[in-house]
Amino acid sequence: MGLEFIDWVVIAGYLLLSIGIGVFVVKHDSKNITDFFVAGRNLPWWLLGTSIAATWFATDAPLAVTALVRTKGIYGNWLWWYLGTGIMMMVFFYAKYWRRAEIITDAEMIELRYSGKSASILRGFTAAFFGIFKNCISLGWIMLAMLKFSNVMLGWSAEFALGITLTLALIHTLVSGIKGVVVLDMLHFSAGTISSILLAILVLVQVGGPTELSLKLAASTDAPMGITDMLPNMSHIGATEMIAFVCLIGVLWLGQAQGDGYIVQRLFSAKSEKHAIKASLWFAVAGIVILTWPWIVVGLGSIVILPISEASEALLADPELAYPMMINEVLPVGLRGLLVAAFMAAFMSTVDTHLCWGGSYAVNDIYKRFINHKADDLHYLLVSRISIVLLLLFSAAAAWQMDSIAGAWIYIIEIVSGIAIILMLRWFWWRINAWSEITSMLSALILANGFLWARWLHNFGLMSDSVLEVVNGWYGEDVALIRATVLLLLCTSISILVTFLTKPVDNQTLLHFYMKVRPKGWWGPIAKQIPDLADKSSSRESWLGFLFGVIFLNSILFSLGHAVLGGYQVALILLLVGICSGWLTIKLMGSLKTQGANENN
Repeated sequence: MGLEFIDWVVIAGYLLLSIGIGVFVVKHDSKNITDFFVAGRNLPWWLLGTSIAATWFATDAPLAVTALVRTKGIYGNWLWWYLGTGIMMMVFFYAKYWRRAEIITDAEMIELRYSGKSASILRGFTAAFFGIFKNCISLGWIMLAMLKFSNVMLGWSAEFALGITLTLALIHTLVSGIKGVVVLDMLHFSAGTISSILLAILVLVQVGGPTELSLKLAASTDAPMGITDMLPNMSHIGATEMIAFVCLIGVLWLGQAQGDGYIVQRLFSAKSEKHAIKASLWFAVAGIVILTWPWIVVGLGSIVILPISEASEALLADPELAYPMMINEVLPVGLRGLLVAAFMAAFMSTVDTHLCWGGSYAVNDIYKRFINHKADDLHYLLVSRISIVLLLLFSAAAAWQMDSIAGAWIYIIEIVSGIAIILMLRWFWWRINAWSEITSMLSALILANGFLWARWLHNFGLMSDSVLEVVNGWYGEDVALIRATVLLLLCTSISILVTFLTKPVDNQTLLHFYMKVRPKGWWGPIAKQIPDLADKSSSRESWLGFLFGVIFLNSILFSLGHAVLGGYQVALILLLVGICSGWLTIKLMGSLKTQGANENN
């Protein structure tokens, strides 16, 4: 069942509406790169938090969620649920500092915090690594998802559909900058969320309701063992998988704790520190709780409606195709067009975000910092737009090198995990220096790609077949999260050792950073020099807020889960726990000490 005429009318109307909003936003012309990349630091929390969550609603996420449910069950979604703990730490410990720093990119933070040639090298390397390498991988897997979606839904050449949507996204980004992206994100999030929820409801209706869905899944011979488990059960998984899960929720969430990339770019754009904090909390709720369960319901329903034993060869080879197939199978004419339009718009919105993010690195941290620092604002705006076009081309090349969205996600987790603790410590410990970060980053790159070095050694006859087999086993997908945890501990240990073997950052730079950001933590030698500025308030509220925030987020998450599976009593209990912990979270969040004249706006 393909798209009907009315579906195409809905798609065209939605895209025209998006373009109309983009044209309106263009009236707010950017005068410099601060306007273009952080909207003059004047956006409200609800718009920013929604924008971050909307970037999660790219074409890749629903496809990956559905595939995980079909192959591993509900608990497989901890691959992104674990991020909620890190986001809560960002809410209570980092969001206000990011906004207070008044920077355009997180790479710029490096030369605010460190000094000398090592800081300059690190800033350039960070901009290239995150803004080009990681960003292109991220955009690549998003494009890969759009290719899969187009093949099933649109009936066009996948490359043609991708080219059309990328062109529209590129034009919008070039003319409107981050403000246009954020405003459109609000529309795309609303349309995408509503249509996804409608699809989930219709799936539940078609299978007979939540309770019937649970019964049919329990009786299904196609469903993976323990498909409805929200936490892994040792009777359904092996010891290795359980250890990997413990690593994910116990350690690897630290990779999201301070925030990075497009997330903190939104925080830089906030009206004030309070708005940055609220935006982070709303993102956690919208991204982790609201978005994922409709996708999971579709994945569960696909086991009943598109049984694995009767699946087509294409679906058996690639379970990520189940989501667009379910749209074709379940949604009526009109609604099908709305969800397809929302997917296309969400794809364009996510591309816009990544292009703005990557472009900010390219112009602010590479071109302006190292190549031409004396040009005028119009010149830098032109370079920003050129860099955005180049990033799009690099990302398209990356998409053709991937065959698994989830696989690319795990690879990113592994690389980024190695530097997580050092990035967190730089805010709270004066002794961390640029060499600490350089060491952690290089260690992560070397260790994460150890299989490449092993193959080269083997090709030159310097490694035996048996040793290569052991190395390949260690770099297998089933131990990826365990490997990422070991990598994190090794990289951190090496970096701490290098920290003590190298000189501290010079006193003047540390004083400047401390006076601007006023961080808590181990800043004794610096704080003693300016005792009047030291933040002597207790961290008790922050830690309690973090704890209750994690309880709140997971209680609401599992409450929804039990509700869609017919477990209404448990759902009600968890809802009450979530409401109580949520109230405490918001109260403690309001007690956080912030700075700025506009805090009450």
